[in-house]
This record gives sequence, structure tokens and C-alpha cells, in this order.
Amino acid sequence: MRIADILGDKGVEVHKALPWITVAEAARRLTDADVGALVVCDDRRIRGIVSERDIVRGITLRGAAVLEEPVESVMSRDVHTCDPQETVASAMAQMTRFRYRHLPVVERGELVGIISIGDLVKYRVREMEMETGVLRDWVIARS
Repeated sequence: MRIADILGDKGVEVHKALPWITVAEAARRLTDADVGALVVCDDRRIRGIVSERDIVRGITLRGAAVLEEPVESVMSRDVHTCDPQETVASAMAQMTRFRYRHLPVVERGELVGIISIGDLVKYRVREMEMETGVLRDWVIARS
């Protein structure tokens, strides 16, 4: 299965933030959208990702005053991306290797979606359940 298949199931909506919004506003957007990360971009260029983890880390290191700072002060800047035609296994390996929870999906330089480790785990569990069902049916048929 490819990343495009997962995006087909979950949708392609990407929650974004401009680099100069405050950390407090980013936290509000995360809560309102019920998502774990926002892609920080300007003029179609990905500048970073801000996650709940980034915000908590900022508060822990600099105190509540960080909430009034621009989101670019706490965002993760080293953003890896994947292509919609990439395999789920490849994306999962990349996310595991770099310890990312969110991976923007970029096609021909344009942001077309985002996947989370939860999306990939959900897919993998569904795939394993299907394989188990096929094997169970095969064993029953051979009995």
C-alpha cells in the first residue's frame, strides 16, 4: 500500500500555521482541529512543524512566556517529507528512524497531505486483521 491510499481514506486536509503566529495561537489551533501538529509554512514553502511536544518542551525550558513568542521559536525545523507513491513500510521506517510522529506528504514540491504514526499503525493493524482472516479461512477450508 502507498501513502496516497492512506490519504484517500483519511483525507488531504493539512492544518497549517504561519511562522509568526504565537505559540498560544498554535496551541488553540491544535486543540480546535484535534490534531497533534501544524505544518508551518509561508508561500507554499514548509519551514517547520510545530507539535504538542514542541510546545510543551518550550514551556518547560522557557516558562509560560513562550506562549507569546512566535511559533517559529519552538517549531521543529528539520522536516522530512514523503511522496504519495512511497510505500507505507518506507514511511514507517523513516518515522521510526528519525522519531517523527508526523510526516508531510509532498508531490512535485507541493504539500498535498500529512500522515501521522497513528495513521500508519491504524493501516498496519487493519492489514494484519485481514491477513489473519485470510489465514483462518484457509485453515478452515483445509480441515
